[in-house]
Amino acid sequence: MARIRNVFEIIELYGHDENFEPHTSDEFVPTNAPAGSKEKLEILAERIQRGMPLWHPEDQTDSPSDESVFVGA
Repeated sequence: MARIRNVFEIIELYGHDENFEPHTSDEFVPTNAPAGSKEKLEILAERIQRGMPLWHPEDQTDSPSDESVFVGA
C-alpha cells in the first residue's frame, strides 16, 4: 500500500480523516509569520500538503491588524 502523505489523500481513500496522524520531522519548525498574514497561510498550506500538524507550539500568534488577511465582523 502506498504511504499516505497528507489528510487529503486519506479522506480520498477512506472518506474521512479519523485514521490520519500528522507526522513531524526536522522540517517542522516554528514560524514568525504573523497570524492571518499571507505568509502564515502559505506556511499552513505547505504543512498540510506535507502531512505535518497544522500548528507548531512555538508559532507566533500575534496578528498585526495591517497585515491580516481576514477582516472579521
